Amino acid sequence: MSATNASGISSAKYQTLKRFLALYGVLVIVILALLGTLYHQYAKTQMISSHRLAMQLESESYVPVLKQWLEQDRNLKNFPQDLAYATALYGYDQKLLVGNLKNSSLNFKESITLEEGYVHLIVPLAPYGLGEFYLVFETSDDGLWQTQAIEKAFLLGSLLFAFLLLIGFILARLLLQPMNEAIALLDDFIKDTTHELNTPISAILTNLESLNEEPIPTSMQKKLKRIEIASRTISTLYDDLTYLILNHDLAIVNEPLDVSELLEERLEYFRHRIEQKKIHLELTIAPHVLLLVIDRTKMTRILDNLLSNAIKYNKMNGTIAIGLNEGMLCIEDNGIGIPSSMITQVFERYTRADKSVGGFGIGLHIVAMIAKEYDLDIAINSEEKKGTKICIGWKA
Repeated sequence: MSATNASGISSAKYQTLKRFLALYGVLVIVILALLGTLYHQYAKTQMISSHRLAMQLESESYVPVLKQWLEQDRNLKNFPQDLAYATALYGYDQKLLVGNLKNSSLNFKESITLEEGYVHLIVPLAPYGLGEFYLVFETSDDGLWQTQAIEKAFLLGSLLFAFLLLIGFILARLLLQPMNEAIALLDDFIKDTTHELNTPISAILTNLESLNEEPIPTSMQKKLKRIEIASRTISTLYDDLTYLILNHDLAIVNEPLDVSELLEERLEYFRHRIEQKKIHLELTIAPHVLLLVIDRTKMTRILDNLLSNAIKYNKMNGTIAIGLNEGMLCIEDNGIGIPSSMITQVFERYTRADKSVGGFGIGLHIVAMIAKEYDLDIAINSEEKKGTKICIGWKA
């Protein structure tokens, strides 16, 4: 997997792809539902047309029989029933005179209707010279046409949905192609930049360590200390950027880790920055606290970012309280704190509580990423202008 695929840019890209496909899929479903409804209506119309033709043909042979009955008998007991369909005779007032219909719910405004599972053909008898009567034929609807229509619509709809979804996926990939190329270019640029940054940073720190071994005037020591602080700040930012971009390409060794020893080491790393702001440390560090399964580099990133934030967002002559015991690490400062409206956002990438302090806003995001990977618990309490306390918990 490339560095870009491990970054938030890749996540945003695939989120965009999923949202596009989801919206496209919904639109396709709506269109297919509309087409399915139209097809169902078409199948219903075809069924009714088929019954209309058969009933009209039957009525042509039945009307002479009915005419003979009307002219000679009119005895309701002798009303001639059609052999093919249930038959009824209605008067001019559309009230039933005689018949054996199973469903008498009729709409005389339509010549043929489907009501409650029965098809009715209504034939006015005036054109036949038989007065203001209505002949009604009835047959039951077995629903077979509906079952067949649904099965066919579902089959064709599924195939069409899959085809249109494939087309949508191809379109989405084509639309994302320019973004992919831009991301690849940015990926190469960032990797080359971070690689080139490492050489001068390492050279500066190495030479500063060499100079510290020699007698140096007090005035020069202060200047060298400032250079070292600035260099270590850049080095920390470099380590964060490298981890964020290349973390999937880094070798991971998960093993039991002495957090106490690593914490002491990282405090020494930040010693000059702590001294520069005249910060007082309150340390309660239990010896040889173990975290059973974690990569040393990733735990270093957690400690460096928590310590860096506690220093960066602290005040001159401030205090940092660090407590470490079995299953819990807490780092608390009495600095600027975090507004209550931002506490839920501080673990998001590029979020900074105070933009005047500097940084990229990726430190706590990296902490959250690693914590999620190793199932560590994060608790944060902060009050603006009073300070922040962040605790990392794990199973001891």
